[in-house]
Amino acid sequence: MASPKPHAVVIPYPAQGHVTPLLHLAKVLHSRGFCITYVNTVYNHQRLLRSRGADALDGVKDFHFEAIPDGLPPSNNDDVTQNIPELCISTRENCVAPFRALVMKINLSMDAPPVSCIIADGFMTFTLEVAKELGIPELLFSTTSACGYMAYLHFFELVQRGYTPLKDESHLSNGYLDTPIDWIPGMTGIRLKDIPSFIRTTDPNDTMLNFDGGEAQNAFKAWGVILNTFDELEHEVIDAMKSMFPRLYTIGPLLEFVNEIAECPSKSIGGNLWKEDPRCLEWLDGHEATSVVYVNFGSITVMTGEQLEEFAWGLANSKCPFLWIIRPDLVEGEKAMVPEDFLMETRGRGMLASWCPQEQVLSHPSVGLFLTHSGWNSTLESICGGVPMMCWPFFAEQPTNCRYVCTKWGIGMEIDSNVRREEVEGLVREVMEGEKGKDMRLKAEEWKVKAEGATMRGGSSNKNMERLISDLLNGTVPLTGTDN
Repeated sequence: MASPKPHAVVIPYPAQGHVTPLLHLAKVLHSRGFCITYVNTVYNHQRLLRSRGADALDGVKDFHFEAIPDGLPPSNNDDVTQNIPELCISTRENCVAPFRALVMKINLSMDAPPVSCIIADGFMTFTLEVAKELGIPELLFSTTSACGYMAYLHFFELVQRGYTPLKDESHLSNGYLDTPIDWIPGMTGIRLKDIPSFIRTTDPNDTMLNFDGGEAQNAFKAWGVILNTFDELEHEVIDAMKSMFPRLYTIGPLLEFVNEIAECPSKSIGGNLWKEDPRCLEWLDGHEATSVVYVNFGSITVMTGEQLEEFAWGLANSKCPFLWIIRPDLVEGEKAMVPEDFLMETRGRGMLASWCPQEQVLSHPSVGLFLTHSGWNSTLESICGGVPMMCWPFFAEQPTNCRYVCTKWGIGMEIDSNVRREEVEGLVREVMEGEKGKDMRLKAEEWKVKAEGATMRGGSSNKNMERLISDLLNGTVPLTGTDN
């Protein structure tokens, strides 16, 4: 009798920046013969149904979507990212039982092979308890950069050494955050301000400081760790991390692997939780090469109305054409609205949309600059598109990514957190027209070629992907429990 198909249960943290890369990995595994069960929260599953339609999530053989409750009360707005600290606590405390019930239901089903592995988001480590109970090997997938994840792994040591919590609020502005951190393996030239932003608290019981630090430490209980990055990009920190995790799989950029899938029905499955505006790509078609500024602050960033206005007039005064993605909840506490006179000033050379197919936008030849929050998906997609960045990091490991983009890889410039229109205008002009911009564009093209090479046959990520799939298929992964 033939062995049953390998069956991977894949579960992301319930936010767009986590749903996307885990869905990419699920597609790659599906194309290689795996049965996939992809597990969203009920809240995000409903958003996905609204944005994609029921038909888009049904009908692909051996690729199934399931949903478990996140434990939070119903929301007044069903099309926003939920409160992150509340979501972290709720998933940790309330998702174990429904996740266990789901895996047990799958294993008792006659319609699918039993679960052979669990691949969980690095911030959904409650799943490790279920994996251990049911004797299923589990790998954790960190959706962050390697440098960001290494920093999270040292959160508790930062506490032990007295760097955080901050003594008082003055440490946010008196230069204390410029303190060098020269002892984290593989991370040279890092300052406290480059560590994920959750260390910027005066509260020793801060939810995110303790949650993210604890979730990172739980990685040592997993059978293996997967990172969506490539060795050439973050070789110093990856080399240091290999001594910490004997089974470390660097398999990025996953977007490149998905693009290389030849014929697989799951390739077309979309994961955007907002409905995409199809006019974006048509609008870009009408512009010259590298002439457009693309602006998108991701799925979680919020700003004040004043900051929105400063960005708006900085773009207007640069005189460059722009595509600006403005989520309805981009402005904290109110509906995001740009000034009416800004719309009049930029009529004919700007397009506003609520969401877009970003991967396609950043690979479009007309895009010459990406104004970004420095989320890891956005950073990788920009690298894959060969597009230089203007970075305005908001929270989490975005400051870490920004530091590497601007100082290590030479493909970005940072905007001060206290954004002003003159700075926005000046940096846009510098990147689009100046010598600095030409250098950044050349470096961006070089990194694009390296990213493509990493996923090609013989490339570092390609070898690691083959090793991961071989381990999952050929019994290298233990049949019961974890052995760490």
